[in-house]
Amino acid sequence: MVRNSASPARGGLVLGMLCFVYVLNFLDRQLISILAKPIQDTLHISDSQLGRITGLYFALFYCFIAIPVGWLADRTNRVTVLSVACALWSGATAACGLANNYAQLVVARMAVGVGEAGGVPPSYAIISDYFPRERRGTALAIFNLGPPLGSALGVAMGASLAAAFNWRVPFYVIGGVGVATALIVYLLVDEPERGGRDQEPAAEAPRVGFFAVIARFFANPILSLAALASGAANFITYGLSNFATLFLMREKGMALGEVAIWYALVVGIGMSAGIYASGRLIDRFAARSKAAHASIPALSLLLALPFFVAFVWAPGWKLAILFLIGPTFLNSFFLPATVAFVQNEVRPDQRVISGALLLLVMNLIGLGLGPTYVGMASDFFRPAHGAHALQTALYALAPMYLIAALLFFALARMIRRHEQGTPR
Repeated sequence: MVRNSASPARGGLVLGMLCFVYVLNFLDRQLISILAKPIQDTLHISDSQLGRITGLYFALFYCFIAIPVGWLADRTNRVTVLSVACALWSGATAACGLANNYAQLVVARMAVGVGEAGGVPPSYAIISDYFPRERRGTALAIFNLGPPLGSALGVAMGASLAAAFNWRVPFYVIGGVGVATALIVYLLVDEPERGGRDQEPAAEAPRVGFFAVIARFFANPILSLAALASGAANFITYGLSNFATLFLMREKGMALGEVAIWYALVVGIGMSAGIYASGRLIDRFAARSKAAHASIPALSLLLALPFFVAFVWAPGWKLAILFLIGPTFLNSFFLPATVAFVQNEVRPDQRVISGALLLLVMNLIGLGLGPTYVGMASDFFRPAHGAHALQTALYALAPMYLIAALLFFALARMIRRHEQGTPR
């Protein structure tokens, strides 16, 4: 049922529920990275194999399935699509705990990717239709607390359950919670009116075909560059996060129990604060110029770089965790900024597929290539650097900060020229 979404209380409740679904989405996605060491010890997989299963294999299914799912959701009930997707990825997460070899784990992870493809893009559009443009940046920032909270809970719950039982139990528990959550969302979240919270409700426009929507998105140089810059930033985020636990345990001497406390706190508090701060800054400065959606992420990446290098260099885990606060806080500034920008720039009836196209580029580059690059680099450097191969691989990730920042500065310049009516 489609209902008016004008009630602030109702919007807050829906935002909270969708944020919790995103927490589960990211928690499920990160479990293998969090439990990398015991999984490697049991299934005997290399860093390259770990990088592919947490990156490339997952991203291929996640990214490309998201496009037809987004197109379908724009034409049907987005809440139903979200609920079915949540049930699917949660069941697949539980199946990961049953894997007895690498091939079985790959298949289960691909199924998780298929399910998660229907999670985030419909949520972006639902939130955009529950909140007006001037509050959308903050609302999407709150929704995007899902990754840090999911990562933190994944570290805390996953590591604790694995330490108490074994690495398979967290997959069973979290998968079961996700299936129950899918049912609750289906029963309690109302489908909002498309474009009902925009300042000027969109006039009825003819439906645009699937391939035409895709062509229009990539034909827009601003949207294309926004997606590319976000992909470069996401390359850093996933390249670091998918190997951080393994790096801290293998090279910095952290125990699983210490990871469950200290790393969880840094991720949960640091990334949450960074994403929320980014949303507030976007709502404040984007009212003056849309270029803030790009200049703020660019500056945050430049500020994060020295802290990242210090984290990789630090001789012990306590100092490393301290330095990790910087990039954890700053790395994800791009996320609410880019998502809000794209959602504001497209028609209400194209928000889901536009969000899916943004995620396609962002995650194919970031999720697909970031962990794959770090894993392959670690195996490449192993003959020369031995026990410190992963440290060297993370040093090799540092130049991507400059590349991503330059792309965002170019995007800011393009947006400013477009606002001024000059040729791009």
